[in-house]
Amino acid sequence: MDLRLPAPSLVVLVGPSGSGKSTWAAGHFAAAEIVSSDALRGVVGAGEDDQTAGAAAFDLLERIVTERMRRGLTTVIDTLGLDSESRRRWVALAHSAGVTAHCVVFDTTAQVCLERNEARPRPVPKSIIEKQVRRFAREQDTLDGDGFDGIHRQQPITVVSAPVAAAETARPGRDRSPTGHTFGLMVSRFDWADADIGATLASIAQRAEGAGFRDLWLMDHFRQIRGVGRPWEDIPEAYVSLGYLAGLTEKIRLGAMVTGITHRQPVVLGKMVATLDVLSGGRANCGLGAAWDSAEHAAYGIDFPGVPVRYELLEETLQMLPLLWGKGSPEFRGRHIDAGELMCYPRPVQERIPIVIGGSGERRTLRLVAAYADACNLFGDPDTVAGKVAVIEEHCRELDRDPAGIEVTHLTTALVAGDRAALRTRVEALRDRNTTAERYMARVGAGTVEDLVALFTAYDDAGASHSVVTLPDVAEEGSIETFADVIDRFHSP
Repeated sequence: MDLRLPAPSLVVLVGPSGSGKSTWAAGHFAAAEIVSSDALRGVVGAGEDDQTAGAAAFDLLERIVTERMRRGLTTVIDTLGLDSESRRRWVALAHSAGVTAHCVVFDTTAQVCLERNEARPRPVPKSIIEKQVRRFAREQDTLDGDGFDGIHRQQPITVVSAPVAAAETARPGRDRSPTGHTFGLMVSRFDWADADIGATLASIAQRAEGAGFRDLWLMDHFRQIRGVGRPWEDIPEAYVSLGYLAGLTEKIRLGAMVTGITHRQPVVLGKMVATLDVLSGGRANCGLGAAWDSAEHAAYGIDFPGVPVRYELLEETLQMLPLLWGKGSPEFRGRHIDAGELMCYPRPVQERIPIVIGGSGERRTLRLVAAYADACNLFGDPDTVAGKVAVIEEHCRELDRDPAGIEVTHLTTALVAGDRAALRTRVEALRDRNTTAERYMARVGAGTVEDLVALFTAYDDAGASHSVVTLPDVAEEGSIETFADVIDRFHSP
């Protein structure tokens, strides 16, 4: 498997003439990503072997590298790389821009370097090659002091999104995905140009069901939220849409990720979820959260109390819902919910509709998870998720509850393709003109099937056995179907 570096990365090649640096670079990176001192001699001089243009070429190289680091672009520096002062300057440039810096060492034998040199149209004098080889031997001992994030021998390298690279680092030698990891699909944008929202949403749900997604989720918001789209973009009401999808699917579970506790009167919300469960034949999930979008509440005239009150209301709802969904007509007397007769007929098909609490707040939210929830939905990379799982387990110990009874899920974005070439094509088609490919890849968790298997394996290792993914190209044929290859890898014997 290729060594995977996070995008963007600075890659500095180190080795004498004829060691294979330029050939290797051309085989692993796009031409625009490679900054070659030889090529720049050809730009400012009479040709790539014009030694009189060396100073001007290196001045231009420095300016190009500086600008590419400022823009956060993957860059390969193809020079001899034998000057420690230059290497340290490049590493500092990268780190100041938040870019990782890696060194690739080409320890090709002197004999091979000389043979390759002789085959060139304009070979470098043999004495110069021999001098470079001797200097290379000395410089290898100084590389550790240059500040590189990684020093690697010549090998296949691929630059991938940062989450994928981190997952690979966390699971060295892991060659098998865990069985039993499951997946959900989140649909959060409906900006399908010239498309019928209902028909397209139905198609997405049916394709997701066929692909092996366990559940499908919609956001419970009345207008589009920041970070996803603009307020005026299309976003249908969640529960009406879920009821519509219940009649068009057979197996996939349905829910809102997650319902803000202030969005509806809690007893009415419970009745809505129960009805969804009945109409879907027992496929409803109940996602709940403390709500957060004050601007949305203000726009619609919905009361938005302070954090303490919202958490009190959330906890009372968590206590009330099992009573509403159960037998009889018990009363519930709380500070915020005062119901004299909790009656819900038809009763839900499921004995207990799974309650999923969204959010990662360790003191309040995860405490409620430990006390009341069947599942939680977390955010962040695998290390962050692992930390949150530890907090949940600690709350469970204090409450004398077995944490195994709580399913840990996480929410992420993923763009998948079958191979590197197809992935580059998808990234170029989807990114806006002002966003670099590297930044877009990081934003959407772009990767091949193999990349995403590694990523979700890392989440599984962190304690999250269910991944809810947003696919940026979800409405396009092939997106869900390609992700099915990821799902299959977690269910193969």
